[in-house]
Amino acid sequence: MDGMLSQDEINALLNGMDVGSDSGADSGSSSDADAGAAPEAGGSKVGDVELSAMECDAIGEVANISMGSSATTLYSLVNRKVNITTPTVTLATWENVIADYEKPCVFIQIKYTVGLDGSNILVLKQHDVLVITDLMMGGDGQNVEDTELNELHLSAISEAMNQMMGASATSLSTMLGKMIDISPPEASQVDFTEGKQGSEIAEFLGGTFAKIAFRMQIDDLVDSTIMQLYPLDFAKDLCNVFLASQSPEPAQAPAPEPEPVAPSAPVTPVAPPPEMQAMPQAPPDGMAYGQPMPQMYAQPMPQMYAQPMAPTNVTPAQFQNLAPNMAGIPGGENIGIIMDVPLEVTVELGRTSKSISEILDFAPGTILELDKIAGEPVDVLVNGKFVAKGEVVVIEESFGVRVTEIIK
Repeated sequence: MDGMLSQDEINALLNGMDVGSDSGADSGSSSDADAGAAPEAGGSKVGDVELSAMECDAIGEVANISMGSSATTLYSLVNRKVNITTPTVTLATWENVIADYEKPCVFIQIKYTVGLDGSNILVLKQHDVLVITDLMMGGDGQNVEDTELNELHLSAISEAMNQMMGASATSLSTMLGKMIDISPPEASQVDFTEGKQGSEIAEFLGGTFAKIAFRMQIDDLVDSTIMQLYPLDFAKDLCNVFLASQSPEPAQAPAPEPEPVAPSAPVTPVAPPPEMQAMPQAPPDGMAYGQPMPQMYAQPMPQMYAQPMAPTNVTPAQFQNLAPNMAGIPGGENIGIIMDVPLEVTVELGRTSKSISEILDFAPGTILELDKIAGEPVDVLVNGKFVAKGEVVVIEESFGVRVTEIIK
C-alpha cells in the first residue's frame, strides 16, 4: 500500500536505531561512559580493572559504618540534624571526578597509621565547607555564597574531619577487632579549572581508584554529595580484612556419644540373720496384746522464746571535750606546717561573653565592655575562689588593691 511501511522495513528501522544508540554510548563523553559499563551482579569495571559485587558490598558496608559514626560526630559539632545516606561504590578515574564534581572543592587527605596501611581522600564542595565551618563558629550557615574560603575555614574543616574520622576509626576498630588510628587530616582547596592533575594531589589519583559517594544532608542548609576516594590496592585489602572478620568460626566436632552401659543383674535383698530379727516385746503392765499403745508426747511442747525480750538500754557514747585552741584558729597547733604553701591571688576587673566570630574579629585597638561599672569594687580571688572585694590603688609605678570587704 502507498505511504505504508512493511513489517520488514519497520524491523530494519528499529534495528538501525539500536545500532545508532549503541554507537552513541560507545562514543559518549560522559563520566559513566568513561568509567565503562558496570558488570552484572552489581560490580564495577574500568578497562581491565574490576571490583566484584562482593567487594563493592564489603567496601560499601565498611564505608557505611564509618560514615554513620562520622554523622553523629558532625551533629555534635554543628548542632544540626545530619543525615548521610547509604554509599554507592564504583571504580573511577581523575577524569570522572572532574566531570562529576563541582568546582572548586576541598580535598581532605587522611592516612591510617595503626591497624591499616593506606590512605583515603574526602572530597567536599566548597559551599558545604563554608556552611559547616560557619555553623561551627556559631553562625547560622546561611548567606555564605559571597564568603571567600581561607586558611581559617580549612583549619576548621580539618578539625571537624579529624573528629569525624577519629570516630570512624573507633567504629572500624570494633568491627575489625583490632586497633585502628589515623593521622591529622590535611585539607586543601582544588580548582579543577586550573588543569591540575590528580597525581599532584595523591599518587593513586593518577590511575584507577575506588570512589564511594554519599548523599549528605544538614537540615535545609546542605543537600549534596560527598566522595571518599580509596587507592585500589587499599580498598581490596580493606575488603579482605572485613570479609575475614565476618567469616564464621569453624564448627566444632560434636562430642562422641557415651557408650551404652550394660544393665547390671538385679540385686536380691538378703534377710537378716535370725538372731538380728526383732523379738516381740511384752506389753506394759495392765495391758494385753492387741490393745493400742498410748500416744506418747501428745501434749504440745512448750513454745520456746515466746516471751518478749526485755528492752536493751542504749547509752550515748561520751567523748572527752577537746582542749580549747589557744591560738583562736582551728588546728592552730599545726597551722605552721602549711604557712609556706604559696597561693595564687588574682584580681578580676570584670568579665564579658563573646561569640567565636566576635573573638576572631579582635584586632589591636578593640575595646571590650566589661560587666563592672567604673568605681565599683574589684574581685579578689585566691586559687580561683572569691574571697574579698577591694579598690584599685597605685603604689609608686605599680597597681595594687586595698581590701575593703572579706567574703565569708
